[in-house]
Amino acid sequence: MAESKRRGEEPADDDDLDNLDEAFDDAVDDDADDEDQPVSRGGTATRERRKTEPADKPKAKKDVARVGIFGRLVRFFREVVAELRKVIWPTRKELLTYTAVVVVFVAFMLAIVAGLDYGFAKGVLFVFGNQE
Repeated sequence: MAESKRRGEEPADDDDLDNLDEAFDDAVDDDADDEDQPVSRGGTATRERRKTEPADKPKAKKDVARVGIFGRLVRFFREVVAELRKVIWPTRKELLTYTAVVVVFVAFMLAIVAGLDYGFAKGVLFVFGNQE
């Protein structure tokens, strides 16, 4: 086993390494006593397949009760209200800050596009001349 030489430490003796190996082996042996409990590692293969119960089968189309258009609309609005309750609404100060940032950004982009448009228009008229 490679010996590590760190500042302030003396090189390890072979006896120290043997003691560490024994301590590690003891710790591993202690963990091996828990073999009666299955270990779940999520997604690993198992020796036996679980059988699906009839209750797990999806219901046939004729078993499901049909909901009318008004029932579906009511359910839609209930779900919309439930989602809107989860929203974290900005404060007035945050809203004004975000609005100002968007307005400044749009004005900046508008200036860039207008400048490019004006420049290309002058360039095309210069190259092809004024046909009046």
